[in-house]
Amino acid sequence: MATNSPVVIVLAAGRGTRFQASGGAGSKLQADLHGKPVLDHVLAAVERSGLDHHVVHSADGDGMADSIAAGVRATATASGWLVLPGDLPLISAPSLHSVARALAQQPVVVPTFEGSRGHPVGFARECFAALAALSGEAGGAAVVEGYRREGRTLLLPLDDPGILTDVDTLTDLQRIHALLAAAK
Repeated sequence: MATNSPVVIVLAAGRGTRFQASGGAGSKLQADLHGKPVLDHVLAAVERSGLDHHVVHSADGDGMADSIAAGVRATATASGWLVLPGDLPLISAPSLHSVARALAQQPVVVPTFEGSRGHPVGFARECFAALAALSGEAGGAAVVEGYRREGRTLLLPLDDPGILTDVDTLTDLQRIHALLAAAK
């Protein structure tokens, strides 16, 4: 992609308490999925996209919003950001490209699959101050909602269930493992 493309902020700082509570051992992002950690699947898709990226492994505070703010502040000169949780191992590089391109149309882009909202959510440069100030658990929802009320959010339909398919529990990991096995 061109140098004015947004940076993918990969969120990898979460504690994964739901995963552990469901019987998973350790970090969901390090859980084995077809011979490599869940996070490595996400990073491989980002690498294939050719977009610059920044991985947030830790943040001041415990919430997703704290991680988003840390990633945005660390890449403050970017033209925009694609916020991508590190637990979406089926995300595709074309989906990342689609969201990045759509930022030319609206300052906030939310990908959808069959009517459900997914990730990565795209934010244009003008969202910097709002994103950098985020804190808590709600992620970027307040920023998305503010732009939605102004009519400046694009819901972008994609043909990629990977934008929704995250690993929150051991059952999720097993389901994704079966999907990958069936695809081979």
